[in-house]
Amino acid sequence: MLYIDWNPSIEAFSIGGFAMRWYALCWLIGLLSAYFIVRKLYKEQKIKDELFDPLFVYCFVGILAGARLGHCIFYEPDYFLSSGKHIVEMIVPIRFLADGGWKFTGYAGLASHGGTLGLIAALWLYVRRTKLPIWQVLDNIAIATPVTACFIRLGNLMNSEIIGKVTDVPWAFVFEQVDMQPRHPGQLYEAIVYALLFFIGWYIYRKKSEKVGTGFFFGLCLTYIFTARFFIEYTKEVQEAFEASLPLDMGQILSIPFIIIGILCMKGGKWMKWSK
Repeated sequence: MLYIDWNPSIEAFSIGGFAMRWYALCWLIGLLSAYFIVRKLYKEQKIKDELFDPLFVYCFVGILAGARLGHCIFYEPDYFLSSGKHIVEMIVPIRFLADGGWKFTGYAGLASHGGTLGLIAALWLYVRRTKLPIWQVLDNIAIATPVTACFIRLGNLMNSEIIGKVTDVPWAFVFEQVDMQPRHPGQLYEAIVYALLFFIGWYIYRKKSEKVGTGFFFGLCLTYIFTARFFIEYTKEVQEAFEASLPLDMGQILSIPFIIIGILCMKGGKWMKWSK
């Protein structure tokens, strides 16, 4: 059977001594796309430009810090919490060497659940500064978030990471940088469902823009993304060895509370009035 042989370069392009990796490029495209989408939403809702300007910085720092800390704490706590040097490696993108030196590694581990928590924390700080209604901010971000999530997973695909289980489906990928086994392209599955969520959310927004500020779009985003993530995890290899002994992998376990919160936000109720 013919499968898709997958062995792309990790570098999208290079100029002189500078090389742009696909993963970084996908992150950049995803964040910039969300930036312009939310900017358009703010303009349509007549929110002042000076209230929008700091939003990107809050989101970028919150997502990056949360995703990094989430990976280190949820997936590799035995390593990163074992010494002061390893705690430094959580924050600074380096790896200390046995000979006393160090090397730059970049942020090699990022977790989407941690990124979501970091984003929510950053938006809470942003709301405290700008005095905007928190559910309006969360709904606007939620409309754009699937685009960023889609490009991040495409970056994982280009890196041949977060690979799927061995399969014989005709669209299986052979990730040659890993092994020569045909596998589910779990990253592509997620990218596709996130792209679909964006179009669904955008359609609902165009039909019922009055729902912005109710928490509906935020709830839809959480419920859809993490329900999809829960089931797609069944096609993916575990990221860390300890997950093999669990009834659900870490991605599924962490998805459950987000799904519950998402459903509650879509349903609404008096509990949501604490933020007003």
